[in-house]
Amino acid sequence: MSRRSTGFVGVWAEVQRQQQRQLELDARRRRQEEQQARAHQRRAAQEYREYRQAEAQRRTEELDAQVASLQGLLTAGCRAPAFRAASLLRPEQIQPFAPGPLAQPVVMPDIGQYQAQSGWTANRRAQAQAEAQARFERDWHAAQAAEAHRQRQLASYQREYQQWADAQLADVRRHNAGVVDVSEGVRRRDPDSVIEYFSAALYSSSAWPEGFPRQIAAAYDPAAGQLVLDWELPPYHVVPETKSVRYLSGADQDKETPRPVTQRRSLYREVLAQCVLLVLHELFGADEQGALESVVLNGFVDGHDPTTGRPGHIFLTTVMASRSSFLELHLAQVDAGSCLADGLRGQLSARPDQLTAVRTGRRPQDVGNRVVAHGSDEEPDLYAMDPIAFEELVADLFRAMGMQAVTTQRSNDGGVDVDALDPAPIRGGKIVVQVKRYRNTVPPTAVRDLYGTVQDAGANKGVLVTTSGFGPGSYTFANGKPLELIPGPELVDLLHRHGLRGRLGDGGRPPAASPTQPSRPQSQPSSRPSTRQAQPAPSTSSDPRTRPSDDHNILGMSWTGRVALDVCALVCRGGRVLSDDHFVFYNNPRTPDGSVRALPAAPPDKAAIRVSFDGLPAEADRFVLVAAIDPEVNPDADLSGFTDAGIRLLDPNLAELDRLDVSDGRPGETALVLGSFRRRANGDWKFVLGGKGYTGGLEELVRDFGIAVE
Repeated sequence: MSRRSTGFVGVWAEVQRQQQRQLELDARRRRQEEQQARAHQRRAAQEYREYRQAEAQRRTEELDAQVASLQGLLTAGCRAPAFRAASLLRPEQIQPFAPGPLAQPVVMPDIGQYQAQSGWTANRRAQAQAEAQARFERDWHAAQAAEAHRQRQLASYQREYQQWADAQLADVRRHNAGVVDVSEGVRRRDPDSVIEYFSAALYSSSAWPEGFPRQIAAAYDPAAGQLVLDWELPPYHVVPETKSVRYLSGADQDKETPRPVTQRRSLYREVLAQCVLLVLHELFGADEQGALESVVLNGFVDGHDPTTGRPGHIFLTTVMASRSSFLELHLAQVDAGSCLADGLRGQLSARPDQLTAVRTGRRPQDVGNRVVAHGSDEEPDLYAMDPIAFEELVADLFRAMGMQAVTTQRSNDGGVDVDALDPAPIRGGKIVVQVKRYRNTVPPTAVRDLYGTVQDAGANKGVLVTTSGFGPGSYTFANGKPLELIPGPELVDLLHRHGLRGRLGDGGRPPAASPTQPSRPQSQPSSRPSTRQAQPAPSTSSDPRTRPSDDHNILGMSWTGRVALDVCALVCRGGRVLSDDHFVFYNNPRTPDGSVRALPAAPPDKAAIRVSFDGLPAEADRFVLVAAIDPEVNPDADLSGFTDAGIRLLDPNLAELDRLDVSDGRPGETALVLGSFRRRANGDWKFVLGGKGYTGGLEELVRDFGIAVE
């Protein structure tokens, strides 16, 4: 007869069986995890190969599209509308007066809303009625004062706007009158007008791919009705050297297939021929007045002459085309090389890739009239000039205008860059000149400083010359005073009119050269100054007169509670930061251009950021402020203690311009977007309240803005 064992051996055996089962379960789990890891690695490897293959395919498609664009250059150019002088005219439309909240009258209190509270006794009722009447009268007087203040602000803003609008309209009318004068000059076959008009036709064309050069030297023979010009052609590397890209998974690298040399050379000759025909097409198409009987075009590239080794222009093509013969061509259907060589009897280098030159025909300097050059080294970029050379150029301008002018010493000059003397009786006298080689709007402080210099020097007039422009505040201050403001476009025009050379960058006009409409902050109804501050471009000179002005704003942040926060800033386009360097925090206290900097906070603020709004990159349209828990100080805290938060907008003198409220923090969140300043179409910055919170701290927040956190 058997019996069930209940002793130590049975217990031990059961424990052994459980341990064995656990070991088997652990082994099975490890095998599953290994299988999953191998599957994940296979998927990752497959995705990586697919990504590299797709990237190689994308690069090949870009190369194909680039070649197709070069092959269709002439066809696309023929579809573009012909240039007309009317396209240069500006409409006489001025942005309407928009006072914003100032247009709304202050609401007056209603006596009906000030009802006396009832009481148990007649004395108490009389007292309550008197108190209600007193409250009404106090509020009525306050509303009357606020309304009077609003009307004064509105009238001041209206005057400021009217001055700005009058200046804008006058500028438009001057420009349009200049366009009409040029058109009349073309009709009269005035050489300068003809060259200016047809140069504008070539420079305003949208037919040329991005990056194609547009350097030109031209002269006009009015007797023969012939325009003679040298035109820069694209270099050989405009034709891509690579034909296709293929990803080799075994070697984990891209293999580039080179374009055959004969194919590349043939395409380059075709591109040069198309460029010549397209220039002729645009010139004859723009000739409304019939000023061009013929055009001599010499196409060149910059390089070193293979025979002498000297740098200079190497001419690869030349042609003389009459109007009658050219207009008979159907350019959209021609073979460019055959048309140029056979149809127009022009010349095209047989080996342009090796810079084999052709013998040119008539050159601009052979015409006898003044040769006008655009975009060449002969016309210096005023932005890139040495500050001393720029001052000397301004002095040369005053001399060319019939005055005596000398540049001052680099120290102890009282802020004067050029001393000029106008010998004309009555209107003449001593003139002090200040020169500002800026890219952004000159601040009104510079104009006020010039006025002080004029008074201290006992001068008859002060002139402020800049490569940029002036805002309405500057023109308002200068009105009625012996001050003259010369913005960049007017400076270039004066230089050209007096035989001197100069241009403003590639486009001829500074990015912020024109006055803008007076503005106020858009965060709340207020008459305070705008957050938009002038910030000159950094200068390479150590001379204090050429240093950028110190116009900026301070953003002071405060909140209640003892929670320690890191306040950071991001310079963004849309919802993405421009780069890691445009994220300002404790390890990166400033952006590369210095437009945003973290500052030590001064009471009552707990954090501070300095920002020059006009100094922000042109591609930036948002400036975002964020706050996050400091994990080293408060590792277990959240933002529930972040309350009564606000941002003070301060000017450079720490005077408060505005106060912006922000959202409170919420339990569980450790990072928060306080708000963002967003660039409006007119250049102002509008504050938009934030409020989006994050539970993953600053790391999760910055990932949302496109920053990779390791």
